[in-house]
Parts: sequence; structure tokens; C-alpha cells
Amino acid sequence: MKLFNFFTQELAIDLGTANTLIIQDGKVVVDEPSIVAVDRRTNEMIAVGKKAMQMHEKTHENIKTIRPLKDGVIADFNAAEKMIEGLINMIGTRRRFFSHMKMVICIPSGITEVEKRAVFDSADHVDSKETYLIHEPMAAALGIGLDVEEPIGNMIIDIGGGTTEIAVIALSGIVCDQSIRTAGDEFTTDIMNYMKRQHNILIGERTAEQIKINVGSALPELENPPEDYAVNGRDLMTGIPKQIKVSYKEVAHSLDKSVSKVEDAILRALEMTPPELASDIYRTGLYLTGGGALLRGLDIRISQKTKLPVHIAEDPLRAVVRGTGIALKNTERLKAILIDRRSI
Repeated sequence: MKLFNFFTQELAIDLGTANTLIIQDGKVVVDEPSIVAVDRRTNEMIAVGKKAMQMHEKTHENIKTIRPLKDGVIADFNAAEKMIEGLINMIGTRRRFFSHMKMVICIPSGITEVEKRAVFDSADHVDSKETYLIHEPMAAALGIGLDVEEPIGNMIIDIGGGTTEIAVIALSGIVCDQSIRTAGDEFTTDIMNYMKRQHNILIGERTAEQIKINVGSALPELENPPEDYAVNGRDLMTGIPKQIKVSYKEVAHSLDKSVSKVEDAILRALEMTPPELASDIYRTGLYLTGGGALLRGLDIRISQKTKLPVHIAEDPLRAVVRGTGIALKNTERLKAILIDRRSI
């Protein structure tokens, strides 16, 4: 059996809109932005991950950067394959020595059958012999150490790049869920639009992302406020580059509508929850995972809205991929929560 294991490469992949993470042998071996740079003339991949991100919005006409995943699902099939292959090659092990590759890939809970097939096909093209899918909220629950097989209700709120997944989990299944396409990318767009509208300054996606990380907030009043952040952009009136300072209060104002959409989705999911599970959730509270969980004051705002305790996962960015890794190690025991090709 050990000899067979030597010829098996096992990978857990969190295929995210913003970042893709890969776990091998219990360790995160790849943590890169989900983006590829392609040569328009030859259609060859030039760079993937961080290198491609550095080129994003800075390319000339012969190079284009593509984010193959939109709203958590594959939007550009060819680019997605190139990206997955590029990221797997980053691991460093030469795959031709391995005769058997086994993968568990994470997907949003609101995904369609066609979108599931696209993920399976992408896995086939990188020579995966055994592929399973797992829903993001379920992976997040495993990743933060919850026992998903118990008859106890837990609510997971996973705010990623493309989608916010809200699910009530009990007995190895998702009892009720809400999947909305308001998440990190939408927050970034809100900041870009606000800067344009309020300050007459044009900024790119990467700058808006930095504003979100440095002074992003869901509340206009914070106990430990971050310092104002200097933003460089192009003045829309004069066309000349300029710099302005942005405070967390302004960012909170620009994100208000999108955060309200997330709150509404949480309330809808709570309304759909069976009463016995609702009483469990009253005791256990809500669990926040994903990059959106790092938005300052979001846990307090959700807690004020729902009157329930809100817990932020220890390492929210990696909770989903850690859970996918646990599912990979226990595919036999966790068969009930995994999706294989035969089931679609």
C-alpha cells in the first residue's frame, strides 16, 4: 500500500475568484492570486499567480491578464486550465513520475450542474484520475474544526472574492443555504466607484484592493481605527496623477449597501432554518470565514443585526482550503459530503 501511496499525488484545491490555494501532505504549498497573463499572439501563458498580478492593469496590447473565475465559477475555461496547470507545476514535484493524481476541489454552494462539469473537465485536463468536489461552507466548517457529522446546527458565513456563501450545516449536509454574488470583488468595485464619484479620481482594481485591506471597514465608528491611507490615482478633471488621503469612515460609507446585502442574505438563511436547528444556532452563534471576514467591524455589525454572537475563524483566508485538505484525507469517511462525477 505504501508503494501505491508513493505513486499517488493528493491535492486539495480551493479554487477561489481572488486566490487559489493548494494543500499537499497537510501543508499549504500554493497560495497565489487567481490570475494568468497570456500572450495574445501565441495564446501561450506567460505568468500565473503573483507574477501575473503584478502585470494586471499594466499590460500593453500583446499581453492580456485574465481572471478565469468569476463569482466563484469558471468563466474562461481555457484560462482556468492554464492557471490550474501553472499552479500545480509550482508545487515543484514532477508530475510525470506520478501515475495517479487525486483531487478535492472546493466549489460555491449555488453552482449549477454545467458549472460542476466545467470543474471536473478542468481537473481531467491536468491528469487527475480521481476528482471530488466539496461545497465551500462545508469545507469552511471542517476547516474551523466543527464536527459536521453531529446532529447540531452550525451556521457558516464564507465571504470570498466572488460569492458570499451562507449555510446551515447538520448531519453531514447543508440544510439551507444562501449564495449571493456580493463579496470581496463587489466591495472593491464599490470603493473604485466611490473614489470616482466623491473625489474625481480614477483608481484601478489593485489600488482599490489595497484601500480595502488598509482602511476597509463595515462600521463608521471603530475602537481601534486605522490611519488614513494615501491613494494615488488619475484626476478626472485634469488627467494628471495625484494623491489624496482616505479615511476608514469614507470606506465604511462606500461599502454600506453591499454589506447590507450580505446582512439581508444572512437573515433570509435564518428565516429558512428549521426551529430545532435555530435553537442550536442561538447557542453556537455564527461563524465568519473567507477574506471578507477580515473587514474591520463586520462581525460587530452582523452581531448587532442578528442579535447573535459572531465568531471570526482563526485564519479565515485558509479555513476553506484546510477543510478541503481534511476532506481529502478522509474521503471514505466523508463520502456523504463529497460530490463525484457519477452524481451529476
